[in-house]
Amino acid sequence: MRENDPVTSATREPETPAADIPPRLIATDLDGTLLRDDKSVSPRTVAALAAAEEAGIEVFFVTGRPARWMDVVSDHVHGHGLAICGNGAAVVDLHGGPGAHRFVKVRALARENALDAVRLLREAAPGTVYAVEQTYGFYQEPDYPKLHMEIPDNLAPAEELLAEGGPGAAEPVLKILAYHPSIDPDAFLTLSRLTIGDRANVTRSSPSALLEISGPGVSKASTLALCCAERGISHEQVVAFGDMPNDVEMLTWAGQSYAMGNAHPDVIAAASGRTVANNDDGVAVVIERMLERL
Repeated sequence: MRENDPVTSATREPETPAADIPPRLIATDLDGTLLRDDKSVSPRTVAALAAAEEAGIEVFFVTGRPARWMDVVSDHVHGHGLAICGNGAAVVDLHGGPGAHRFVKVRALARENALDAVRLLREAAPGTVYAVEQTYGFYQEPDYPKLHMEIPDNLAPAEELLAEGGPGAAEPVLKILAYHPSIDPDAFLTLSRLTIGDRANVTRSSPSALLEISGPGVSKASTLALCCAERGISHEQVVAFGDMPNDVEMLTWAGQSYAMGNAHPDVIAAASGRTVANNDDGVAVVIERMLERL
């Protein structure tokens, strides 16, 4: 899940990896990847997604966004209508349309693990502030900045928000968000991973020092692998697209993967190919060429 400031870099021509195995599934990130910086889906991209589905290739939106932010692509789902949200913490059926999404699978962050992560990171990086993302609710600390264009359901220290009897106690926690106002984003990610260890999975998709902390082993890649296994699809038959560190595992796992022209250096290193930037319809460019080869 990214805040509004885009990550930009020079556009370049696509680099296409060898495709010996016909694709059966396209897995694409949204912000900075499928979506343009204005959060729109271009007509060219809409047409490319529809053409892929018509050719028998399933499309999965795989994003850090919560389910309530999926309206931007609800009109563009085909076939199964499923999306992976919260960096793998939930599989959501988008067929119900805006405001009527159904949770198909939830991979929660245990409150005990979340509390451990908060405690350890407070000690390692003083000044860190938190928000809590649940299936339907969003809660934050009073000092957490207004990054997400929404009003939180409750304001309280993270320890209270994550307590067994705290606000939203009846809902599972999908992830916690940790923000630091001054640490370099990549340095914050490295520090947090070393500090939290195997208690949770830590990643980021924002250009600022905003981390996303999920349950152990929960990532875009692991949940996508579960969805593919249910369909008898191997990782070699998956084509994936992404632009930020929360996409790295997915791009490494997929048989073919593309870093966007505006991608983070770690994403470029992880992907087997590279396409043009999100504002230049980089996902559509690859899908069009892929369908020409079928």
